[in-house]
Amino acid sequence: METITKKNLAEAGMGIAESNFADAGRMLSEFSTPENFRRIADATGMMVAALSGGGQIVSCGNGGSLCDAAHFAEELTARFRSNRRALRATAITDAAFLTCVGNDFGFDRAFARYIEAYGEAGDVLLAISTSGDSPNVLAAAAEARSKGMKVVALTGKSGGKLAAMCDVEIRAPHSEFSDRVQEIHIKVIHTLCQMIEAQLGLDK
Repeated sequence: METITKKNLAEAGMGIAESNFADAGRMLSEFSTPENFRRIADATGMMVAALSGGGQIVSCGNGGSLCDAAHFAEELTARFRSNRRALRATAITDAAFLTCVGNDFGFDRAFARYIEAYGEAGDVLLAISTSGDSPNVLAAAAEARSKGMKVVALTGKSGGKLAAMCDVEIRAPHSEFSDRVQEIHIKVIHTLCQMIEAQLGLDK
């Protein structure tokens, strides 16, 4: 029986790290196509139009995707790469609101209820779901479309039902691991932020 040593543990850890970075690099390379760059540009155009017209961008997701939704919103309301005016973006993260709606109407309605209250025609919903099938994200997309909002979706796998409910779908390459999909999503989010600043002339 092999004795477990610090050296063995370190070598095993390095193997995991090497495999992780190789797989992430493969995913990023597979994603980097003219079609996906066009989708990002199209999504940026919708978001810039909303912000230029006095509208807002609302983002939502579950778990790590909720963290990504919040990350996107704070990059726009605070700063990304330059000190500039705050941009109207919000993520549906309030615990009191989410638990109230979840308790009274069901968790599937949590995001849609927010859109019902605050969404307006011309706004944009950034809907994030690694499967494309999260019921509460689908309900939010349906509510947003009923109010005349544009829907940009970050998805994975087959795109799920969300793929047919959005104006622009940006789909990560297929992976059984949600963390791999989320790594593509955060790269897209940072790219959207940079392109929004540039198109609004705020990247100086």
